[in-house]
Amino acid sequence: MNITGHGVGSIYLTILAALLLSIVPMPSVLDYHRPDWLALVIMYWVIALPHRVNVGTAWVAGLLLDILLGSTLGIHALAMAIMAYVAALQFQKIRNFSVWQQALVMGSISLLGLLTVFWAEHLFGVAALNYRLFWSAASNVLLWPLTFLTLRKLRRRFHIR
Repeated sequence: MNITGHGVGSIYLTILAALLLSIVPMPSVLDYHRPDWLALVIMYWVIALPHRVNVGTAWVAGLLLDILLGSTLGIHALAMAIMAYVAALQFQKIRNFSVWQQALVMGSISLLGLLTVFWAEHLFGVAALNYRLFWSAASNVLLWPLTFLTLRKLRRRFHIR
């Protein structure tokens, strides 16, 4: 038995690590290619353990991201909640896909999240459409296999259930 309550602490540590990766400075050339680490980690846990990580967890994590980024409060929370909801609706199907098929699904869901953030920022008048936005979704597609395999290994090693 795991002393952190069947790995709940480990799940929250991975979410915290994703939040930290989201604010790490990058060169301006690569900034548009920044993967959405928080979305990748949240979507993994929603698919792997939907009874532990759900829309509420995604909303709180998105709210923390809003605070860290200094964006309008609730924008990333809304996007994370929508992404988690879509992933949770189809988690049994997504689990049966190959890793690369999952990567395409995760890229589509993360694109939905990016468009939600753009839409919400546009409502407040602080956004302009930038087509470089789509590079982040492409980065998520490429990094999903690495994220999936790393978190699955962590889940198995620490018996997170």
